[in-house]
Amino acid sequence: LIIMINFINMAFKRNILITGGAGFIGSHVVRLFINKYPEYRIINLDKLTYAGNLANLHDVESASNYTFVKADICDFDKLIDIFSEYKIDGIIHLAAESHVDRSIKDPLTFARTNVMGTLCLLQAARQMWEECPEKYDGKRFYHISTDEVYGALRSDGTYFTESTKYDPHSPYSASKASSDHFVRAYHDTYGMPTIVTNCSNNYGPYQFPEKLIPLFINNIRQGKPLPVYGKGENVRDWLYVEDHARAIDLIFHKGKIADTYNIGGFNEWKNIDLIKVIIKTVDRLLGNAEGISEHLITYVTDRAGHDLRYAIDSTKLKKELGWKPSLQFEEGIERTVRWYLDNQEWMDAITTGEYEEYYKMMYKG
Repeated sequence: LIIMINFINMAFKRNILITGGAGFIGSHVVRLFINKYPEYRIINLDKLTYAGNLANLHDVESASNYTFVKADICDFDKLIDIFSEYKIDGIIHLAAESHVDRSIKDPLTFARTNVMGTLCLLQAARQMWEECPEKYDGKRFYHISTDEVYGALRSDGTYFTESTKYDPHSPYSASKASSDHFVRAYHDTYGMPTIVTNCSNNYGPYQFPEKLIPLFINNIRQGKPLPVYGKGENVRDWLYVEDHARAIDLIFHKGKIADTYNIGGFNEWKNIDLIKVIIKTVDRLLGNAEGISEHLITYVTDRAGHDLRYAIDSTKLKKELGWKPSLQFEEGIERTVRWYLDNQEWMDAITTGEYEEYYKMMYKG
């Protein structure tokens, strides 16, 4: 059996561990790497919490270069086993608790997963890679973070750059900021080949429907209220998820070790304006009269510590590696709304919780 495993390991040019690969962004990255790099083995590690859904990868689950492992990134011993069995030489770390509202209610879970989970992954990689004859040669630890670690911007046309001082305001962003610091510290202390990227809000297919865009698409379809924090004046920079996956691919292969890259869409929207675009698009695609669903907008008490504006400057990534968003927002939102309306079975399985019960039966423990 050991000889067979070693033979399989040698058959692939690289063995890439993608954590959180059953989630929204992770599933797009897994799919891209499986299809683009048949010479790579892609190991998808996911705990399958509420936001992890293997149905997101149904179209590639039988690929010969794909392996799924159900595991918790906080389980250090399990991580050591995975590194040993699959000879991991590259990590794309996406696994994280990411919903700000949930972090306000349960900050301890966010600290455990985002901070301790990242630290366990770093330490497992360090331990296993330093035992290799080549040590860190040919290895890479790529950590995906968020623009929220930078805090909030004024409405004055300024942007977050790679040198912007960290100033997190929520338990979620504080936990991600801490994990970023640990990743950089492992490079500075141990020489681990690390890269960190900070990205703006993503949208597109397979996003868990507690997030704004899929939530509102589904609520409009069902005639339910559209809850808007405060006056809806908070501004976010939106990036189509497949463009983020392309950036991750590019940075993983060509980014500079120990460097940071910001990934953004150059696409700022006030929440209320974005919501009206969603309403208009959904109503049109459903054959409703234009604007008929605007009465569903319901203003609710603002979120605690709600940052006014995020906006990413991706100039460095564009200049150094040639990346830029491929879609205009109008095309991206049209694709996104159509996907959710055309995939009601996926949405209904999420909202009813059926997907969780199914995978609990398949992957016990």
